[in-house]
Amino acid sequence: MTDSGFLAEFPSVSTQEWEDAIRKDLEGLDYSRKLLWQTGEGLTTKPYYRAEDVAQLEQINSAPGEFPYMRGARPTPGWTIREEIASEDPDEANRAAKAALASGADEIAFRGVRLANESDLRLLLLNLEGIPVHFESADTALLRLLRDYLQKRRHNATISTGWDPCGDSTFAAEFAVAPIPFLRPFTIHGETFERSGATAVQEVAFSLSAAIDFMAAMQERGLSADSSANSIAFSLAIGSTFFVQIAKFRSFRMLWAQAVTSFGGSHESARTRIHARTSRWNKTIYDPHVNVLRATSEAMAAAIGGADSISILPFDACYKSPDAASLRLARNTQLLLRHEAQLDRVADPGGGSYFLEAITDSIARESWKLMQEIEQSGGFQKASDSGVIAKTLAASLAAKEQSIASRRTVLTGTNRYANPDERALPGINPVHQDLLPRGSSIYEALRLRSERCIAQTGKTPRILLAEIGDSKMRSARSQFAADIFACAGLPTTSRQYSDGTQIALSEADLIVLCSSDPEYLTFATDLLAAMKKLDRRTPVIIAGNPETADDLKKLGIADFVHLRTNPVEFLSCWQKQLGIED
Repeated sequence: MTDSGFLAEFPSVSTQEWEDAIRKDLEGLDYSRKLLWQTGEGLTTKPYYRAEDVAQLEQINSAPGEFPYMRGARPTPGWTIREEIASEDPDEANRAAKAALASGADEIAFRGVRLANESDLRLLLLNLEGIPVHFESADTALLRLLRDYLQKRRHNATISTGWDPCGDSTFAAEFAVAPIPFLRPFTIHGETFERSGATAVQEVAFSLSAAIDFMAAMQERGLSADSSANSIAFSLAIGSTFFVQIAKFRSFRMLWAQAVTSFGGSHESARTRIHARTSRWNKTIYDPHVNVLRATSEAMAAAIGGADSISILPFDACYKSPDAASLRLARNTQLLLRHEAQLDRVADPGGGSYFLEAITDSIARESWKLMQEIEQSGGFQKASDSGVIAKTLAASLAAKEQSIASRRTVLTGTNRYANPDERALPGINPVHQDLLPRGSSIYEALRLRSERCIAQTGKTPRILLAEIGDSKMRSARSQFAADIFACAGLPTTSRQYSDGTQIALSEADLIVLCSSDPEYLTFATDLLAAMKKLDRRTPVIIAGNPETADDLKKLGIADFVHLRTNPVEFLSCWQKQLGIED
């Protein structure tokens, strides 16, 4: 590239010069610990990327709509807004679908609608001609009903179902052998892996492996690769790791294209149809409007990553049946991204980002490697039946849960920056409450326990954050302790003191001494002596982990809270000590 204009005024800087400048600024600190980011997928990302990092990647020269479709399955930008309808009655579901379309939706997904016969199906699809329709909870009876319906009349838009073909290859072959125009009967559900704990790499690899199993089963029955590939779509979750999620969609399209052509399929049939659905895993009962923000960034990632259709889970769906307002908010989020943020104006808007191109390649390589390991062990179905998939997901889920429990992974409003005065119980519908795994559940259990107890007894424990000594440290540790207790719905009061007698005179159920490590022994000795003199038995804990911890325990300090504390165990223990029990 030749420099022109103002760029010519800036001399080129080599990577080595950048590295030398960085290491000088680090002043001997460990480069990898300070600047290399280890993602939950096991990928290592650098602090910066340059053209040389992607120079060897052949796929970056392709355009949107060109094989291997990393930049998008279509040459044009945009996606369809899929509205999910939960009504069971066909007439009611039809009315809800038409209302959603009038309000901006482009595509309808029926979840759980009951169809007894063709008359019910005609009623459901009345005035929806030309609208893409998806049946999420499809069974073999519904598939036959749809086939018979479409053999008699044209719908003029794709009808798809959520039926997983991996469970019954014989029945799947019955449909794939004689394709029906506008019917895409099967879906591989990658989001079920994500709900069970899968990383982005695992979600891609397991979805790909399941689809390859399907392709192989159809090939054994004499079906062409084109027919098999054209009969399935993919449903993937959208997690909260923004750039990783963008790269996930890009890498999946590329890998599926490679898989289809390896079966002898054409480039045209290797185009992937991906539906993206916002994750349930990171949604919360407390501070639920933060779910709106989470869903917005997730939908952005799917749009930039080139998803064909997107549905947003209403922010309150994890604790009650969504109402008209939350459904409208979910729909309008996509309308805003389309019309106001204009994310549908450019195909592959992330293309050209060295970082994004590099992590797309990394996810693709790691996913392909994992898929090959599954294939070498006998394929997806065998790995699933033997428990290998479940064991892998369980380990990944445990790691995610531990990261949230330890607060390394932040769920805003739940395990960090919580509002201890918030009450969630009045808004929860126990019948509807989502029982699927969510990362916030462990902290929500603590919060709900506190909320129930406070509601039943009418008494809120008085937790005093006694700030004393070094002004900087006492404030920092007071804020840290307040944030910890707020995670269990326990409000705190912070006050500044000049001596232990003042603290001892305070009315509190628990005292948290907040100061600097060198001062703790002196202040604790003073405080506990004053409390003994006043015959006060209020437990005292230290906000910190000073070297004098053993001496402080001998004095009578009840506990310590600091960065290495297990927050869930700590809060559970002190709930019990404060009389908060189920």
